[in-house]
Order: sequence, then structure tokens, then C-alpha cells
Amino acid sequence: MAGRSKTRQTLVAWSFALPFLLLFVVFLAGPIAAAFVTSFTDLRVTDIKNPLSVDFVGIGNYLDVLGDQRFQKAAQNTAVFVLVGIPLTMALALAAATGLNQGIVRFRTIFRVGFYLPVVTSIVAIAVVWRLLLGSEAGLVNGILAGFGIDGPGWLTDERYALWSIIAMAAWRNLGFLMVIFLAGLQTIPGDLYEAAEVDGANRWQRFRGITLPMMRPTLLFGAVTTGIGYVQFFEEPFVMTEGGPLNATLSLALYGYRQFSFGNYGYTAALSFILFLAIALLTLLMFRLIRPAT
Repeated sequence: MAGRSKTRQTLVAWSFALPFLLLFVVFLAGPIAAAFVTSFTDLRVTDIKNPLSVDFVGIGNYLDVLGDQRFQKAAQNTAVFVLVGIPLTMALALAAATGLNQGIVRFRTIFRVGFYLPVVTSIVAIAVVWRLLLGSEAGLVNGILAGFGIDGPGWLTDERYALWSIIAMAAWRNLGFLMVIFLAGLQTIPGDLYEAAEVDGANRWQRFRGITLPMMRPTLLFGAVTTGIGYVQFFEEPFVMTEGGPLNATLSLALYGYRQFSFGNYGYTAALSFILFLAIALLTLLMFRLIRPAT
């Protein structure tokens, strides 16, 4: 009887899980496996009608991707975007969260909404607005600088400033998400710790370094991982604001993969996608090694 009951419970459990498993296999696991197989073939758009003409090329696509100068430029831009954008966004978000947690009490809700509003706004709309703000001729930023007698540069048309302008926009847009998370983490730190440290003579910076940062490590790790995963795949910003220019100065890995897919280079694009996946996995592992909570 006990064996029958256990078998019945197992069948009921699998019957509830079966719809999700079918959807997972058909729409997620299946396409991922197909893309992985495709990355070892020379599949192009012209081969869709005649799949038997596709040849197995082994790791040829991966070697072609790694040896492509445009891929190397895109990887360099993405690395700069990630290595600069993540610390900048986290620092701004932590500063805003600390200010809301300690200094601003009466209008805290209003500031939360104000900082978080860009997160829920369409990234395309934000990118269009920033493109108008940073326009070299009719942009608001250069218009303000001209009022002070300063000839503003081409923020999005000069390869020296284009990527940094996109980084600034991304940090501004995403700090609200991290600010809410960091604010929740700050509010879980017991106030007794700060009071005891203040009695011992610790100043504000010493309390922040000795109490806030260690207690915030799990929250900081979550923020770094989620932000890093998004920043490695940044696509809409250069697609809308610069189209990857000037001179590929803002070309990202995701944008480059999109272009190759639109050209019909499916095998090449699949290999590039799994290289991008590997980069995300390595970045996540690095975050866990650097910011993991002390045991």
C-alpha cells in the first residue's frame, strides 16, 4: 500500500510538471541544443530549403569568430562597457541608497520613484532622448556648453567619446534598480552595530567600511551579477544611438551577432552566441570570487 501511494504521488507530481517540461523542451532546451549543433556547421540562409547541403565544420566557426577583427573590436568595447559600467552603476546606486537611508526621510518615496522611473521606461525611448540630448549640433548638452563659450564635442559622433557617453546613459538608467535593492539591504543592517561603533569612536567612513560594506556583501553580489549579465549583452543603446559607430567605436558583441544573423550567417552567429554565453559565465564566476560573503 505504501508503495502504491508513493507511485501515485509521483505520477500526480509529474502530471503537474509535464506542461512546463514540454514548454521548456520545445521553446528553450530544444532551440539551445539546435543552436549548439548549428555552431559546428556552415548553415546559412540559403541552406534553409536544402538542409542536406549543410556541412560539418567542427570548431571552424569558433576560430573564425575569434580571429575576426570586428569581433575583437566588439569584445574590446563590451569589456570596457562592463569593467567601467558595473562599478560606476553600483557606486552611484549605493551612494543614492545610503543617502535615502540616512539623510532623506520625508520625501523618500518620491525619490525612490524618481530614481526607479528610468528602469521601467522603454530603453528605446531613453536612447532616443539621450541621442537628442547629446547631438553635436542641436543637442541640449552642447547648447548649454555653448552658453558658457565652450565648443562641445560630438558626443556620439566622435570615437573618443561615443562609448563613454553610452556608459553614462546606461549607469543613469540602471542605478535606480540597484538603488532599491541596496536600500533594502541597508535597512536590514541592525542599528546597534552603528551605535556601538560610534561609541568606540569610529567616524562615518570607518562605519561605512567596517560595517556597511561587509554586511552588504550578499546584496552587492546580487547587484553585480545581475548588472553584469545585462551589460555583457548591451544592444539597444548602440543600436539606437550610434548604430555601432563611429568606426565601430560602440559596436557590442550582441549588436555584432545581430548583424551576422541578419546577413544569414547562422552557424557563425551560433558560435558567437555561445562565446558570449561563456563570457557571461566567466564574469559571473569572477563576481562570486571577488564579492562573495565571508564564511
